[in-house]
Amino acid sequence: MENGYNLALIVGSGLSAIAALLHLGIIFVGPRWYRLFGAGDRFVRAAEAGRLFPTVLTIGIALVLFTWAAYALSGAGVIEQLPLLRPILCAITLVYLLRALLGPWLLAGTGRSCRFIVVSSVICLGYGFFHLLGLIQMWELLV
Repeated sequence: MENGYNLALIVGSGLSAIAALLHLGIIFVGPRWYRLFGAGDRFVRAAEAGRLFPTVLTIGIALVLFTWAAYALSGAGVIEQLPLLRPILCAITLVYLLRALLGPWLLAGTGRSCRFIVVSSVICLGYGFFHLLGLIQMWELLV
């Protein structure tokens, strides 16, 4: 933290932003990317049929991920402190880690591919790790 910024939370922010951008890319590319990135068969069929629900849900996920990226930047000291910074960063970290650890059991039998379940769980574990590391390092500075 030589420059006053927390590198772990900056990385965590970048990872959340990349995930958000990928979700927007899925919307623009369409059903082929929904399938590639592990959406269940029903979800892919709804996207193929032009239903609005997959787009709305995917935009919602992207907005959440962009918000999480902003909170990580705030926790890193890059932007001003956002409201409820410490508890929200704790919640974000917990969600990533729980998704990583419980994902394989919660997603089994949902129509998602085994590859998606394993890869997305490992990715979430990495995201959670960076958030947890940054949270521990910045704990005393967060309000």
